[in-house]
Amino acid sequence: MVAAVFNTVLHRMSMIHVGINGYGTIGKRVAAAVDAQPDMAVVGVSKRSLDHEAAAAVDRGFELYAPDTAGDDPGGNCDIPLAGSTEALIAESDVVVDATPAGVGADNAAKYARTDTDVVFQGGEASTVAPTSFCARANYEETVGQAATRVVSCNTTGLARLISPLDEQFGVASLDCTLIRRGGDPTQSDRGPINDIVPDPVTVPSHHASDLQTVLPSMDVMTKGVTVPATLMHLHSLTVRLECAPSVDAIQGCLRDERRIELVTSDYGQDTCADLRESAYDRDRQRGDVWENCVWSESIAVDGRSLSLLQAIHQQADVIPENVDAIRALAAADDAETSRQVTNDALGVGLTGSLA
Repeated sequence: MVAAVFNTVLHRMSMIHVGINGYGTIGKRVAAAVDAQPDMAVVGVSKRSLDHEAAAAVDRGFELYAPDTAGDDPGGNCDIPLAGSTEALIAESDVVVDATPAGVGADNAAKYARTDTDVVFQGGEASTVAPTSFCARANYEETVGQAATRVVSCNTTGLARLISPLDEQFGVASLDCTLIRRGGDPTQSDRGPINDIVPDPVTVPSHHASDLQTVLPSMDVMTKGVTVPATLMHLHSLTVRLECAPSVDAIQGCLRDERRIELVTSDYGQDTCADLRESAYDRDRQRGDVWENCVWSESIAVDGRSLSLLQAIHQQADVIPENVDAIRALAAADDAETSRQVTNDALGVGLTGSLA
């Protein structure tokens, strides 16, 4: 009995206590992912608008915190019990994931510093917000023991996940990518275009090139962005110049070994991004989330040292496993491979047959 109590206390002491500041598209997903981890506990979530999302957080069993000014927010005024202020949540947490709107995280940085609370920022913040930018497959070790990091954007995460193993096995001399980007998330009714195809930006390269270089600094990369009237996923068209001339089978084998990359096939009825999201719903993925890069097997073509392929990226979900790994890196809790495996197992990332 004494041993059992001791083990329980030891387990609780070794848990990483995580606060989620911001409970929107990313925050709600991070909270659920952290809650699923065997070595983490959600202290609570903070939300400015006391609306239906805040009520859903409480229904899920999360303690709800709010800024002192939350009652003045016109975005929602539900009668919801609060556990305390956002500042209290920060003080009670070992690590805070800042999932507030782009630009707000930088304003919050001083709050985290005052309580020596480690923080994970999101890709909407400038890279200067933290000493490192983060992708678990590309540069996990650089964040170990730091006080803050920034998980790069959904598109950059998708590129870094793909390029890192290719570079390790075949050497990547250069990357050229056209990013066909969704106009907005399903709930973003103020986004567009409604009926247009927009170079976004018109200038070349797009910001994704410099963002990728925050985690792969030596990468020779060119990116171009196009926004279309869709909400489901992003689509990347890539041409990768390799140091050697591998076969298509070798490329497929390399990618198949990556649990956060799924080789999907048109022959299986997965011709479109809508098919991929429907597959996730059919397999009971919460919110229809696709955490993995989805690379169409039939798109993989090799001409000498030139590799071409198409991949789909779910903009609401692919950074979620990265946030979990970033928490462990800040806490210096595990090495990169161990953290990725624990995260993958807890969420069910990359299971055989999950999407293909």
